[in-house]
Amino acid sequence: MEEKNKMKKVFILTWIFFLILFVVAGFFYRQRMVALKGEKSSPPPASMAGMDMGKKEVAHVPGEKGKDDLDMSGMTMESLKKEGKMVELAPGTVRISPEKQQLIGVRMEAVAIRELTKTIRAVGIVEHMERNITAVNTKVGGWIEKEFVDRTGDRLTKGRPLITLYSPELVSTQEEYLIALKGKKELSASPVLEIAQGSQSLLEATKKRLLLWDISEEQIEQLEKTGQIQKTLTLYCPANGFVFEKNVSPGQYISPGETLYRIADLSLVWVNATVYEYEIPFIKKGQEAKITLSYIPGEVFTGKVFVVTPTVDPVTRTNKVRFEIPNPDFKLKPNMYANVDIKVYIGKKLAIRDEAVLDSGKRQIAFVDKGQGYFEPRELKVGAKVENYYEVLSGVKEGERVVTSANFLIDSESKLKEAAGARGGHAGHGL
Repeated sequence: MEEKNKMKKVFILTWIFFLILFVVAGFFYRQRMVALKGEKSSPPPASMAGMDMGKKEVAHVPGEKGKDDLDMSGMTMESLKKEGKMVELAPGTVRISPEKQQLIGVRMEAVAIRELTKTIRAVGIVEHMERNITAVNTKVGGWIEKEFVDRTGDRLTKGRPLITLYSPELVSTQEEYLIALKGKKELSASPVLEIAQGSQSLLEATKKRLLLWDISEEQIEQLEKTGQIQKTLTLYCPANGFVFEKNVSPGQYISPGETLYRIADLSLVWVNATVYEYEIPFIKKGQEAKITLSYIPGEVFTGKVFVVTPTVDPVTRTNKVRFEIPNPDFKLKPNMYANVDIKVYIGKKLAIRDEAVLDSGKRQIAFVDKGQGYFEPRELKVGAKVENYYEVLSGVKEGERVVTSANFLIDSESKLKEAAGARGGHAGHGL
């Protein structure tokens, strides 16, 4: 008995399920037939009959309530576009409702004329200027008897004594000079003109030899007055600067031309900065730069581009740019690291925000707002990137609004639409 009741319940439930299924299927069938009947009873407007759309799509722009059913007969495509009732859509154009725009975070910005100033930042190293290095040497050989500058790093002023040098050649030349001076005095009154001229020529030749050996006029005058031969020659500093190389010691023998000291004038220094090769076209000789150092906070040094090296490093793809910087207080020391900022004024240019540009490597694309939720992909040609903007060479006009956020999602939808169109899809595909 219980089994019969159970079978009866199952039979009733099955009939109820099929009844509900039949009612639902009948409802959807009726809705489908009504929709098909509506499509057949709505003929296309007379103005669009037989019109060639080409490769571009055309979308109707909704008007105000009550105006969508106006008679459009006798109106042309051009008149509809002028009145804003029809929008011509380029391939890949998508439509996104305001609700979906808000959901995916679409933001837009107008393309505008902007003053563009590019800042090139680089790291450099302070170095002494090559032309401000003085090598100290002698033109005669001899032995160092006394040393006045005995360590590197000393700051020197021009005219400061460096060493005293004993040179047998120098001593013998001084003796020759005194003899020639005495001979001139005795023979100047000679009635034979050639003898008087010969003594004068000998004196001048001997004096010239002393001058060529860096004996000063004052030292020669002292020799003439006293008649005493100086056993040693004092060598004086030829320029202001710092000793950064010293190759002498007391008692050492030095040969003619041997470098004794190298002196660097640091009142003007170089900063050699490393700049990437794609930034080199913006750098010109004479441009001003701001130099800062992390260990001298708050102080800014000003320099100018002195030279751009003619070769690129094949490994790092960089160029060396040399800046000339005044250093009166000697705060900039060789081998210090420095930060270099160069501001390059590009001028007033049509500019688009960098976030709006989708770069595939082969081309750049931006999505232009066409109104009523339509976004058209537009190929661009861009120039220099300056901070957050690209210079626009072609593709968009001033005042056009472009998508700056969520454009990757719109690009994906655009590609899907193009793919669907290639397979025979229909217009109006959108989010």
